[in-house]
Amino acid sequence: MMKRSAFLIVAVTLAGAVALTAPASRQADQGGAPIYVKQVPHGYRDWRLVSVAREEGTLDDIRAVLGNDEAIKAYREGKPFPDGAIIARLAWSYDSSEENNRAFGRPQSFVAGTPKNGAQFMVKDSRKFASTGGWGYAQFDDGKPADDTVMKACFPCHQAVKDRDYVFTRYAH
Repeated sequence: MMKRSAFLIVAVTLAGAVALTAPASRQADQGGAPIYVKQVPHGYRDWRLVSVAREEGTLDDIRAVLGNDEAIKAYREGKPFPDGAIIARLAWSYDSSEENNRAFGRPQSFVAGTPKNGAQFMVKDSRKFASTGGWGYAQFDDGKPADDTVMKACFPCHQAVKDRDYVFTRYAH
């Protein structure tokens, strides 16, 4: 009986210690450095088109920006992005189409070529990503998460559009 009581006291004490330290460690994760998204969001290739863009300079690509249902609803209603909204950016090389140019009789046609700069995502979670404006950032190259050093450039760049909830792309109706 004495051994059972001592065991129960130790078990209850350990359980209490675990319960008290678990929330503290979660808070430390949230209050520390930015947390990046490490898994490709499911089904993103079936999301709706937000807009397309042509980037010159060092990026030199053509891109499509997609949004999940939550992001599209916020775009359409002109409301802030809610937690759960996800925006995807897919990019390709910007290639001249010799076949199309022959049909037109002159060089004027460009098409999406090979995939470029991986697939990028912004995931809205105002608690988890509080230190980065409520957004988690991700880039996947060949299905693998980009190195954290690459990801550290995301939020500083997006701060230029803080007044638009850190989102560059406007909705193309």
